[in-house]
Amino acid sequence: MATDILMPALSPTMEQGKLAKWLKKEGDPVKPGDILAEIETDKATMEVEAVDEGVLAKILIADGTDNVAVNTPIAVLAGEGEDVSAAAAKPDGGKADGAKPNGAARPEGQPAPAPDMKTEGQAEKAAPAAKTSEDKPVAPAAPAVITNRSADRAMAEIPEGTEMVTQTVREALRDAMAEEMRRDEAVFVMGEEVAEYQGAYKITQGLLQEFGARRVVDTPITEHGFAGVGVGAAFTGLRPIVEFMTFNFAMQAIDQIINSAAKTLYMSGGQLGCPIVFRGPNGAAARVAAQHSHDYAAWYSNVPGLKVVMPYTASDAKGLLKSAIRDPNPVIFLENEILYGQSFPVPKGDDFTVPIGKAKVHREGRDVTLVSFGIGMTYALKAAHELAEAGIDAEVIDLRTIRPMDSETIVESVRKTGRCVTVEEGFPQSGVGAEIAARLMVDAFDYLDAPVLRITGKDVPMPYAANLEKLALPTVAEVIEAAKAVCYR
Repeated sequence: MATDILMPALSPTMEQGKLAKWLKKEGDPVKPGDILAEIETDKATMEVEAVDEGVLAKILIADGTDNVAVNTPIAVLAGEGEDVSAAAAKPDGGKADGAKPNGAARPEGQPAPAPDMKTEGQAEKAAPAAKTSEDKPVAPAAPAVITNRSADRAMAEIPEGTEMVTQTVREALRDAMAEEMRRDEAVFVMGEEVAEYQGAYKITQGLLQEFGARRVVDTPITEHGFAGVGVGAAFTGLRPIVEFMTFNFAMQAIDQIINSAAKTLYMSGGQLGCPIVFRGPNGAAARVAAQHSHDYAAWYSNVPGLKVVMPYTASDAKGLLKSAIRDPNPVIFLENEILYGQSFPVPKGDDFTVPIGKAKVHREGRDVTLVSFGIGMTYALKAAHELAEAGIDAEVIDLRTIRPMDSETIVESVRKTGRCVTVEEGFPQSGVGAEIAARLMVDAFDYLDAPVLRITGKDVPMPYAANLEKLALPTVAEVIEAAKAVCYR
């Protein structure tokens, strides 16, 4: 009997995704466990595994197709001894003769299990449906597309004539690590699922095949342990890149990061450095609840001895990660799951770096300064465009580095605009925006025409429910309202 292979869900909340690439072609034999295809969402890349044995009779959804709904038939698998051409010719795959989806009957409307749902005991439970459109997870504003050098200040630091390629943030991070590993034998990657599985979010895709298991190291699920191994390796002169599946899990390793990595150079009188990068996703994604949504930018920026980086664009992700790997000090490199799948222009070549500690003016303006970093830039840039329609010319600054913070660029902008609004997804108390406001009180007080306003996440652990999560995050409307308030509009 022919089997429909369905578009699987990567999580209980996934509704659609991109069929990125087929790894099997029509006519290929298939065994259970074979990798058939790769699918992507804005957060992750995952592999579709075969459940049944047979022959891939027909591919229904082509490579590169976007917005494929969960449970959509993507291919037909002919059973053992079945006529492949007959199975392929049936309308809607094998459904005409009662084909079963992925080898098992499933109640109407129930999603195919995500790769990890079986182990969590959720494979036979339907994902909760949104009751109204307001309940659905809301993605942040789409990133600004940077294409015109003369019109966009964000391109100013890239030399004229540089050839650009379009890459996702995920691809840019992978290329940064690969280039530095080719450049320096002391660089290696370690973390949970970075090797055989090629990264929980496919950031380390292809590194094991190129560099081998000695330099791409799968670790046990023990952040305190492998972070300590990484710190020890850095003390001996190696340059580890330690990946955390999420920075929420780095809480297990906080002693190694702060008491060992950050403080040892000072405590050894400058004799023992720690050139190490701790990297991974940070902050909110979409309906992953409080223990997977914390933004640690302000936490780590409080610690002398650490450098803290949080890029927004793919070019900054690549250039800053390369600089972080080369830096003689420990660097906290904070990424964002939702940004992984976003595409930006990136300079072609393996010698592009971005200096740590230097902010970037993304958009010039004269009326108000919006300061943000990481995914907060999506709110700031979208707000700036809408403010322009209302006659308010906003300047947008991407911090890029939280520690050391580029106060000079912020102060220079505020001296021009006289007003400032900060934007971040972290909590309000002791946040990055609070630090910016304190510095402006000292360095630009006489230039301010209004109080510095902060837009932050709400002062509550991140809810799981989609409607409550939406309320807990900043919004573009809040940024616009704050900008109008400081402009007295």
